[in-house]
Amino acid sequence: MAICKDRVVIITGAGGGLGKAYALAFAAEGAKVLVNDINLEAAQVVVAEIHAQGGEAVANSNDITRYDDAALIVRQAVESFGDLHVLVNNAGICRDRMFASLTEADWDAVMSVHLKGHFCIASHAVQYWREQAKGGAQVRARIINTSSGAGLQGSIGQSNYAAAKGGIAALTLVQAAELGRYGITANALAPAARTGMTEQVFAEVMKKPEEGFDYFAPENVAPLLVWLGSEESQAVSGRMFEVEGGKLSIADGWRKGPELDKGGRWLAAEVGAAVEQLMTQAVPAQKVYGS
Repeated sequence: MAICKDRVVIITGAGGGLGKAYALAFAAEGAKVLVNDINLEAAQVVVAEIHAQGGEAVANSNDITRYDDAALIVRQAVESFGDLHVLVNNAGICRDRMFASLTEADWDAVMSVHLKGHFCIASHAVQYWREQAKGGAQVRARIINTSSGAGLQGSIGQSNYAAAKGGIAALTLVQAAELGRYGITANALAPAARTGMTEQVFAEVMKKPEEGFDYFAPENVAPLLVWLGSEESQAVSGRMFEVEGGKLSIADGWRKGPELDKGGRWLAAEVGAAVEQLMTQAVPAQKVYGS
C-alpha cells in the first residue's frame, strides 16, 4: 500500500530539482501535492506530470518570503484537498561571494528565502494544526526543513547561505521540542544532489554519468522525504539527516564538549592554559567546505 495515501503535502520550490523529485515521489505514494514555485509555469509542468501519472496536484506561485502570501499557500492546500499533513520547506537561492565582498543585498536575499521563508509558511501550517489538536483531532503532521552541509560545517564563499542553513538546523530543534504536544514532528535534511543551485559550482563533479548509478540524482533523496512525510515516522523528530547517493546518515549535532571547572572566576592569565588543555580533549570540527 502507498505509504502516503491521501496525505496532503506542500512542497516549496518544487518547479525543478529536488522539489520536483519530491513532488513526483510523494504523488507516486498516494499523496495529494501542492507544488509551490515562484515560477508558476514550472510548477504547472510538474503538476501536469503528476496528473499524467494518475496523481492529484495543484500549482501555486505565492511568495514564501511574504507572511500574508504564505498564508495563501496553506489555504489553497486545505481548500483544494480538505486538509494538510506535510510541509516540505525546500525553496532556496544562492548569492555566493567571499565574505569581504558580500553585500547587504546578498545577505538579505538569502536570509529572506531560506530562513524567513521557512518561518512564514511553517507559522501558518502550525497554527492550522494547533487548532486541529485543540479541537480534539489526532494530528500527525510533519515539518521537513532543508539545511545543508554548509550550514552544519560552513562553506568558503557561502557565509550568508551557511548562516541561513545553520539557522534552519537550530530552528528545527526548537520546532521539534515545542510542537510535539500537538502531534507535529520537525526534521531537517542536508542533501547532496544535482540541482539548479549546484550546477554552476559543482557541474563537473555532479554531472550525470552515461551509465550506471546516478550518484547525485535528486531522486536519490526523495525516498527519505516520503518516509518522513508518512505516518510511519511519528517517532522521529528533531533529527538532521544527510543524504548523498546511496548514503543515509543522521548528523551528530551540537553537544557539550570537554569541560574544566575551577570552582570560581578564571583569571585572564589562566585561560590560555585551560583552553589548551580543553583543545587536546575536544573532538576536532569537520573542515569547512573548500578549506
